[in-house]
Amino acid sequence: MSRLASFPWTLLEEDLQNDKSPELILDILKQTCFHTLCRKFPPSVKYRKLFLSELIKRQEAADYEPLDELYDALAEVVGAEETTECYKSYLLPSGDTVSLLENVALISEGTTGLVTWEAALYLAEWALDHQQVFTCRTVLELGSGVGLTGITICLSCSPKKFIFSDFHTTVLQKLRDNVQLNGLTEQMSPAVSVEELDWTTVTEEQIQKMEVDTVIAADVVYDPDVVASLVKLLSNILRWSSAECAPKILICSTIRNPETYSGFKQQLEKAGISHHVITGLVRHVFPYNRDSSTEMITLYK
Repeated sequence: MSRLASFPWTLLEEDLQNDKSPELILDILKQTCFHTLCRKFPPSVKYRKLFLSELIKRQEAADYEPLDELYDALAEVVGAEETTECYKSYLLPSGDTVSLLENVALISEGTTGLVTWEAALYLAEWALDHQQVFTCRTVLELGSGVGLTGITICLSCSPKKFIFSDFHTTVLQKLRDNVQLNGLTEQMSPAVSVEELDWTTVTEEQIQKMEVDTVIAADVVYDPDVVASLVKLLSNILRWSSAECAPKILICSTIRNPETYSGFKQQLEKAGISHHVITGLVRHVFPYNRDSSTEMITLYK
């Protein structure tokens, strides 16, 4: 799911000029549009159309012999119907794949929870580098969205149990579909569940029943109204836990609005919650825009 602008098009054109055999283009097609993963979980029609059009453009610029398979692939995509949803697949270092059904639009049905955002990808990368934080633990994820971070942790970090949660009805249905799509069930190890969790009405009994060791959230600090509910929930989670077994809480945020993010930290302080910024590099596993500022913090009383 790399951005098309990041592809090595110039190098490809040079290779095509030096090698006129059809094997190079055929191999590219086998590893992309004709790959079994792409066939089973196809990216958006627009994405595939742009990719094939650019590939044809580079082929023609190199005076490369026209390849029927390439034009047939484009014709297949041109004839396909544009949809509001598409699949995105993410490759893990273990060789496993996370495939997700996401919305094409960033905001749909009044929610931003139907696509994967940068902080979720960053948190997943951090988890891959710190698997011991999740191994044999019960993990609660707040605002799971389409499920990238949680599914990555389930496939790579061996948690005892993982609880996905969200509140928006459509997001919850998409989340359940994606969890099932990646072969995760309540009967398998790790045991997984998808819960509706309203931050404003959740009870002490609900939280204690989950018996969580770790709480994570990504890209949930974006609206001052949402922040107030989040801080109240986090404060309750810490208050309802004993000092000896208080869960580890990790919040990852892409800082789009510094004022909102600063307000989040101020509300944490007013609620008696301290935070520590987690520093250090993470491996670049997933392709996404890293220009935005992303910060991870851990919370404690």
